[in-house]
Amino acid sequence: MKFARFAALAFAAALSWTGQAAAQSKVSVGVTGSATDVGLWVADKKGFFREEGIEVTFNTFDSAARMISLLGANELDVGAGGHSAGLFNAVARGIDIRIVADKSQNVTGRGSQKLLVRKDLVDSGRYKTFADLKGMKIAGSAPGSAASTVILKFLEKGGVTSDDITNVYMAFPQMGVALQNGAVDAALPAEPAVSSALRLGGIVAVANDYDVYPVHQISEILYAGKFATERPEVARKFMRAFLRGVRAHNDALGPDGAFVGEKGDEIVAILTEYGAFKDPKVWRSFVFSACGPDGTLHVPSMKEDLAIWRQQGLIEVPIELEKALDTSFVDWAVQDLGPYVKK
Repeated sequence: MKFARFAALAFAAALSWTGQAAAQSKVSVGVTGSATDVGLWVADKKGFFREEGIEVTFNTFDSAARMISLLGANELDVGAGGHSAGLFNAVARGIDIRIVADKSQNVTGRGSQKLLVRKDLVDSGRYKTFADLKGMKIAGSAPGSAASTVILKFLEKGGVTSDDITNVYMAFPQMGVALQNGAVDAALPAEPAVSSALRLGGIVAVANDYDVYPVHQISEILYAGKFATERPEVARKFMRAFLRGVRAHNDALGPDGAFVGEKGDEIVAILTEYGAFKDPKVWRSFVFSACGPDGTLHVPSMKEDLAIWRQQGLIEVPIELEKALDTSFVDWAVQDLGPYVKK
């Protein structure tokens, strides 16, 4: 009888475990592989998504702009990357894609992007100031991307217009090689591609993004409309897990933004496992941009980007920023978790 009872309990437990496994909600997530994907990677590695009953699949894109069509077609549930002219054009056409939370902001002292210039151009005196960007081939990630407005601000500070340069578009990791072989003269990659490019040699960092854009919302969490409307509970739980990941990352940073102690070691190990660079020293070689532990968006800089794209003729249909925003998911998560307090 004891054996039969044990077997029955074991069978019931197995059924319960199977039911839980079957209940795992699958969520496809687009990432760019940049350092600011840290909150997502930490949430996955530390089991925060699993605790919410979510199984995530990461899909890597060379820019967030490449995710828009898949989000619009509901073939991708979540996107992690910068807002863009293409995103606003899609929303203006009635495609349901929502900017739901902060992923990273470049603030003074905490920027993810640097303006890189070939060293031979610096040594020869061809490049001395932003004015010397005139006539150069400059690499960016995509037209109408959040990073493109930073390039424009560098140009404006030097009295140069976008018509005075040649734009070249490529993925961040490719920019270092393009600079080294002379295919481009300057570039604006994001970390860790910045540090990787500088290690190649023959490249000089001449400015930080925050030198011309002191506070800039650079990337966000995006939700596909179907994911937000048909799976709202999963969408809320996803956000809660994501914020826990971001908060764990923030807990691992010292006052200067560098990784410290055992918590720092843990986050660096996760970055090394999930990221493209397998040397932990790479992830310690730069200061991360600010990843907001409460997911709060910097709306003024987003509006400024949108205005710039309007002026450039990149916005096809009039649209206000608010039409693309939906902070209900992050508001719910912060209310549940409480405001961030560093541990």
